[in-house]
Amino acid sequence: MKRREFITLIGGAAAAWPLVARAQQPAMPVVGYLDGRSPEGLTDRVRAFRRGLKEGGFVEGENVTVVYLWAENQPDRLLEMAAELVRRQVAVIVASGGPTVVSAAKAATATTPVVFGTAEDPVRLGFVASLARPGGNLTGINFLNRELAGKQLELLRELVPAANRVATLVNPANEAVRESTLREVQPGARALGMQIQVLSASTSREIDAAFATFVRERPDAVFVASDPLFNARRLQLSLLAMRHAVPAVYSGREFAEVGGLITYGSDIIEVYRQMGVYSGRVLRGTKPADLPVVQSTKLELVINQQTARILGLTVPDKLLAAADEVIE
Repeated sequence: MKRREFITLIGGAAAAWPLVARAQQPAMPVVGYLDGRSPEGLTDRVRAFRRGLKEGGFVEGENVTVVYLWAENQPDRLLEMAAELVRRQVAVIVASGGPTVVSAAKAATATTPVVFGTAEDPVRLGFVASLARPGGNLTGINFLNRELAGKQLELLRELVPAANRVATLVNPANEAVRESTLREVQPGARALGMQIQVLSASTSREIDAAFATFVRERPDAVFVASDPLFNARRLQLSLLAMRHAVPAVYSGREFAEVGGLITYGSDIIEVYRQMGVYSGRVLRGTKPADLPVVQSTKLELVINQQTARILGLTVPDKLLAAADEVIE
């Protein structure tokens, strides 16, 4: 072989070595993030999820890829989206945004691991066999917003002592959430001597119509159910409540941040961090069946003092002292 040909051969082989090395490296695992809402307004939750992943040793773009699918508040799209993630052979599906999302992921696969976050009882809904031993391909975080209705009504009564007639806004398109909300609200209201009127809304227009009803019938206050749709429409709900001078209680701090009067519920940012941690454990090989469902018990009370002043309400010192945050 001539010297020039030999040098060319060696040079070509050397150039190919990095390509061969890259081809032999294992591909980055892929996490499928499925959410029934739109991404607007959920930046803090996604950031918390990524922080949890990082705590488990996985950094998006470095050693893990995350594929985000958003149903844009169209629940009929969820099953096909979940099936698409299964076809992509993701390592784990993160089901975010309520039981409808979890149901879609469960229906799409019996083998791909699923990490969920839900305020519903995952045992009652059939997602897991038990909290301690999930027993299948699903596990995750169960937070307590649905079970807090009685306490939310108590806080509302402290802030608005004359609140006896309370309108409860629920989403009929989300039957599991509607049912569990009413199951908690009604006995809580009876214990406080409150009368409950149930109104329904499953679209932005129907939310406007519900508040038009409030104006006509003048309830003393409004209880807004913890529902992904209402979370997505929190600015609309908060502005309508202020515009029509109706005190309202909500379950998530995001409402208080955009003008909602008072919120009491699970620290949702912590829930999403825990979902990231659990996703990391699954990526490292732990089976969902061996990961007990975490029950998140970190709660927070947030009061919007500025909204209270607009509504002509004086927040009791006791309530201010109990608050985790007071927005001025």
